[in-house]
Amino acid sequence: MADPVFGRKDPKLDYHTRIGVYGVIPDASGKRLLILQAPNHALFLPGGEVEPGESDEETLTRELLEEFGVKVTIGAKLGRAAEYFYSHHRNTAYYHPATFYACTDIQRVADPLEDFNTLMLMPIELAAAELKRPTHRYGVAQWLKQR
Repeated sequence: MADPVFGRKDPKLDYHTRIGVYGVIPDASGKRLLILQAPNHALFLPGGEVEPGESDEETLTRELLEEFGVKVTIGAKLGRAAEYFYSHHRNTAYYHPATFYACTDIQRVADPLEDFNTLMLMPIELAAAELKRPTHRYGVAQWLKQR
């Protein structure tokens, strides 16, 4: 089965490819997910863009340390999904393929390196409904199927 693609590609726009890796990370109770709220109040799964030469695991490990100051155990690959979207914040059109992983064992190891985001544990159902990117909602749905 092909990976799902969300959004529509506008033939008038030139898309920048931004490959991402994200984690679906429950707390110890299994009732809440680790969520990042950007300064514009949009909600995202933890993770981010793959840098040249990085593996998925290296990207996710780096992003979690930068954004949250945590490390996790990276588990099963949940799947891949892509999205076409326009970022008004960056004035750029993106094609954003992303891979999602189930993660466990959140451990705080440092202060986050980024101080402009709000970090939270959010009830799973609320997170699944409120995440900005349909690809992130897909990642949570795949995780819920495997629980």
